[in-house]
Amino acid sequence: FDSTPSKFLARMNEAETQAAILLGIDDPHIHDLAADFSKPCVMINCHDRRMRLPTVAPDHKNIGAFASHFLFEMGHRRVMNIMCLRRYTMELRLAGIKEAWERQNQNFKDDRDLLTINSFSAKEAEEKVGAWLDMTEKSMLPTAFLASGDFIAAGIINALKKRNIRVPQDVSVMSIDGFNLAAIEDVPLTAVHVPRDELGTEAVHMLQQRLVRPDATVGALLLYGKLVIRESVRRIRPGKEPTPIKGDGLYD
Repeated sequence: FDSTPSKFLARMNEAETQAAILLGIDDPHIHDLAADFSKPCVMINCHDRRMRLPTVAPDHKNIGAFASHFLFEMGHRRVMNIMCLRRYTMELRLAGIKEAWERQNQNFKDDRDLLTINSFSAKEAEEKVGAWLDMTEKSMLPTAFLASGDFIAAGIINALKKRNIRVPQDVSVMSIDGFNLAAIEDVPLTAVHVPRDELGTEAVHMLQQRLVRPDATVGALLLYGKLVIRESVRRIRPGKEPTPIKGDGLYD
């Protein structure tokens, strides 16, 4: 549905409309309208703060924690997180990232370990990361970047490439998304895939259940992500120096 109250009401009042799925709509007024209708409604990747509407969403917090934990397992301790915090879902991912750091007894500092941007565009990420690289001493560079989206990862890799910093030989890059760009500049991208098609499948099943049992308990179904290991992340030694390799594109 269009995310305006008037259009939502018009569609819901049509005789042929039996149910509704709200996709990524954060407007609490529309949530109120949907909850007051006698027709069942399910939400995808959004949240009813009054807990009246069932929802299915990626488990953003655990996905963020899982991505960070993987980098820790690969030996990385200096990780720069590049994130767009435009939606609360990204705030949840950041909360998961910080939780993973805490579990590793690592002190997460926003001014050191987080670089925020205003969009998910590769251009803005490249400009922001490039400026940060230019004012950072080489000895202080992270061993890995964690991007909150594939296009952000593309911008990071472009910024690194223009400064003759190789991925993954010199610095690793990982993304949380994994659907938009499987490979960036011939670098196969390691990523945690956020569930996408599965959200629609589960939302339809949930809606069918609501039609059969309209008075059933309402809750949230959170779907896990999937780690896809390619070649943009390298294992490093405890001394935080990259493991020597014999050729480009080899994953340890």
